[in-house]
Amino acid sequence: MTFEPMTLGKFQEQAEPARRCVTRATFEPMPVGRSQEQAEPARQCVPGRSPGTRARRSAAARIVISLLPLLLFGRIAFAADWPQFRGPGSRGVSSETGLPTEFSEKTVAWKVPLPGPGPASPIVVDGTVIVTAAGGPRQERLHVLGIDAANGRTRWQRTLWATGPTVCNGFGGVAASTPASSGRLVFALFSSNDIACFDIDGNLQWYRALGYESPRTRNDVGMAASPLIAGDTIVVQLENPGVSFATGLDTSTGETRWRVDLESGGCWTTPALWQGKSAAEDLVVLQSRVGLTAHEPQSGKQVWRLEQPCSSISSTTACGEYLFAPINGLTALRYSLQSKGFEPIWQEQRLGPANICPVVHEGRVYVTKSAGIVVCGDAATGKVLWQLRLKGPFWGTPAIGDGHLYAANHDGLVQIVRLGKDSGELVSTGQIDSGVLASPAISGGAVYFRTNTHLWKIGHKASE
Repeated sequence: MTFEPMTLGKFQEQAEPARRCVTRATFEPMPVGRSQEQAEPARQCVPGRSPGTRARRSAAARIVISLLPLLLFGRIAFAADWPQFRGPGSRGVSSETGLPTEFSEKTVAWKVPLPGPGPASPIVVDGTVIVTAAGGPRQERLHVLGIDAANGRTRWQRTLWATGPTVCNGFGGVAASTPASSGRLVFALFSSNDIACFDIDGNLQWYRALGYESPRTRNDVGMAASPLIAGDTIVVQLENPGVSFATGLDTSTGETRWRVDLESGGCWTTPALWQGKSAAEDLVVLQSRVGLTAHEPQSGKQVWRLEQPCSSISSTTACGEYLFAPINGLTALRYSLQSKGFEPIWQEQRLGPANICPVVHEGRVYVTKSAGIVVCGDAATGKVLWQLRLKGPFWGTPAIGDGHLYAANHDGLVQIVRLGKDSGELVSTGQIDSGVLASPAISGGAVYFRTNTHLWKIGHKASE
């Protein structure tokens, strides 16, 4: 049987214009005993345009026109957006200033409930906070929400049926992968190996049931790798005890461009994008238990390999010429033009990140241990510079912005640390609800925290 992505053009004539959501029924018959009336709540698709869509598009068009030379001849990122797992470049760093450095009642701009749990982090694109969740008795309902960053109101919500397995351990969840956005499109991947593409207004563009296509690709404790955008390719890494592979899909159509088979074994790491001097030199870096590989984004061709045991949880960070990989503690590798690959520069056991990704900023590398110790090292040499003890345990990687580190432990204790040359200083703490597995997002002068039950915005409140 051959599978291809479902796009609007394939079923638009068969469905009402307001029903553009592909559900489980699209791929298989409805189970006996489940009536259409029972299944209907999972098809909450009313993709009519969100309020303010025309105004936002008009403003966006003016911005694009003014930036057209840069878009054509340079590589830029919109400073206000936090478009994927750990933000711009997946580095966990924001260039914004004027961020809140105090957690108090006056800095909680809003708090909104979510339709289900999930470790997935929020992203922020064009003033919309996008977050995923999973609901239902077996987390079989897959939710994608677009929330107005200014006031916390839901702009749109889409719900799909999971087509793959939804079995997860208590610490994971079906909504574990952080969405990614190109600015125009939003990609949501779930632990059931379902991936859906929407436009920024929540209209479905295409859908792939990767779990249905490859039933032996599954992990009974859940999957967690987030999708990675590399040009016009969306990269998905599905590494598990069953059939493991990474695949590159066309961002516009969802069609498969390439597939690379991986060794079987549980792994929850997210691919990294190493950026060369031009997009043609970019490399997708895949991390598994047995090492690192680098691939061309368009073809999936492997161009480099390092066989060294790696963490199966903490992901590699790409920054400038370097990769910072969780190998033998933490290993820094630098790209070599001569070898056309990456060569180790230093290794430091004390910078080993365990479950949390390294964050690199202004020549420093920051690692937060699961128990709560923040370790700062020299990114060029690996020398440990200082340590600071916070209250753990931690699962979500902290984010850095405006000279501060923003972290929330699993119990919901938000801790803000001022980063100094010789030390770090805890300047503020605050309590949100527990069950924090996600990393914070920074955008528009605010910091967003996601728990199992709510999405929080810490920043300036919208004027009434």
